[in-house]
Amino acid sequence: MKTLRLTLAQAIVRHLAALRVELDDGRVLPYCGGVFAIFGHGNVAGLGEALHASRDVLPTFRAHNEQAMAHAAIAYAKANFRRRILAVTTSIGPGATNLVTAAALAHVNRLPVLLLPGDTFASRAPDPVLQQLEDFQHGDLSANDSLRPVTRFFDRIVRPGQILTALPHAIRTMLDPALCGPVCLALPQDVQAEAFDCPESFLAPATLRVRRPGPDAVELERAVAALRAARRPLIVAGGGVLYSEATRALAEFARRHGVPVAETQAGKGSLAWDHPLNVGAIGVTGSPAANGCARDADLVLAVGSRLQDFTTGSHTLFTQARLLSVNVQSFDAHKWHGDALVCDARVGLAALSAAAAGWQADAGWTGSAERAAAAWNTRVTALTTQAQPGVLPYDADVIGAVRDAAADSASGDIVVCAAGTLPAELHKLWRTSRPGGYHVEYGYSCMGYEIAGGLGAKIAQPDREVIVMVGDGSYLMMNSEIATSVMLGRKIVVIVLDNRGYGCIQRLQQACGGASFNNLIDDCIAEDGADVRIDFAAHAAAMGADSVHVPDVAALRDALVRARAAKKTQVIVIDTTHTRTTDDGGCWWEVGIPEVSARPEVARAAAAARDAKRAQRP
Repeated sequence: MKTLRLTLAQAIVRHLAALRVELDDGRVLPYCGGVFAIFGHGNVAGLGEALHASRDVLPTFRAHNEQAMAHAAIAYAKANFRRRILAVTTSIGPGATNLVTAAALAHVNRLPVLLLPGDTFASRAPDPVLQQLEDFQHGDLSANDSLRPVTRFFDRIVRPGQILTALPHAIRTMLDPALCGPVCLALPQDVQAEAFDCPESFLAPATLRVRRPGPDAVELERAVAALRAARRPLIVAGGGVLYSEATRALAEFARRHGVPVAETQAGKGSLAWDHPLNVGAIGVTGSPAANGCARDADLVLAVGSRLQDFTTGSHTLFTQARLLSVNVQSFDAHKWHGDALVCDARVGLAALSAAAAGWQADAGWTGSAERAAAAWNTRVTALTTQAQPGVLPYDADVIGAVRDAAADSASGDIVVCAAGTLPAELHKLWRTSRPGGYHVEYGYSCMGYEIAGGLGAKIAQPDREVIVMVGDGSYLMMNSEIATSVMLGRKIVVIVLDNRGYGCIQRLQQACGGASFNNLIDDCIAEDGADVRIDFAAHAAAMGADSVHVPDVAALRDALVRARAAKKTQVIVIDTTHTRTTDDGGCWWEVGIPEVSARPEVARAAAAARDAKRAQRP
């Protein structure tokens, strides 16, 4: 066996640089598109030196915040439908713990990212070093152990040779469609620099590919029987449709069998918005067309969905229907006592369609769904084109302006969002004809993901216009990657909707009977405090972006034309109201409301919640 004398860090970097993945269309691309790095005393000497030596074959990107750069890496993987990754490296201590939120986001959303935080000395000779935790009962515990619950695979490399098995296992975990998620290899800083005899074969790994597991024969037979018994079926398309690249199979299944399709947040874009059988968004943030079908369906075919509470209306939305789940992950396929078909979404849809040849939904059901979809599309146009001069706009007005600024409805734009009111409005009102055009992180609904996620999406898809829509609250939580986007020459367009606080949660607070408290900035001015007026345009300009505050939707439309023609990151700020939302559609969402309160509004809200709970699926 031929070997090469390398440090642990060098072996990691050279292995990552050599990895290739074969796509379904036959293209072979680098699996790891680069490494986001913020250096510190836990990684600058080891990984930093190795990354510098390989910078021509494995790009290194400098960021401004560890959580944000991990968000960018996660967005990169999402924009590549989990076929490619970025790695992330930090120092020990706060650099590592800043990864926890991002790792949890990736874990919830089933998205791959390789975390390579530095760690304390394996030798323990200089303990305690700067930023080192000291636990009185566990001598081997470090800050990186906080990443264990939020990663799919965790290992601490205390001998260089361990990387020969640990790194390939981490890669397999990220590439496995059922296990996919964040992985962490904690790297003690002394071990990073240790040399060992690395097999040359480790530096020339085999080409990777994504597995497509097929269905079990018995499960398929039962699933087909469930289909054939259905007269009013509804497909709920989740993120697994996109990650399986099953959009064509979904469209063909819907057409052949006359089945309407509703989309989850993660699954939006699975079917073109103007497909006759696309009834739109489902659930708490859903359209009246989709939720109406869900309430009347006798079978719900959930494809690639986690069936989270926003999709199911906290399990009140389609309780009358039989549930059949096609999912590559058995954990998800068997949720809520439904029938399971554990397999790849694309393979599963094709197998179901072939085995159920000749079966179709009732013609009346199909026709009714098509009419509901058409009516909803007409309503969406109205909702997003009625901004009035002199009236403070709400999110739908802004969404319409941004959408209409595209060259055509089949634009390659990618809209990025994550938290607040915007995901609800976008889920209902945004239109996309291309998979990946809707990039909303709503599994963890993490404030601060938006701008960093936009950067990651742009690195993944440099030829597509990336539009980040973000509220003022999320902007203030994490905005530093505006500077990174300028520095890296990765232009994004950021639309900041300023409603003076956490408007979404303020409405939820009041809907639960609570007083307006600690959410809107105007409600938070202390006795000795002062009103705060934040100039977001000036702030963005200070980070190098071109920026402007526009007075109304008409000016926003003009600014968007200029933003599209620009070469550098653009930030457009517009004042909006949080008091108006799109009332069409939606369904109940369970929130814990106090059983005891001095406020009669809370008592009424609690009573209404008790009534709604009676409709939950057991």
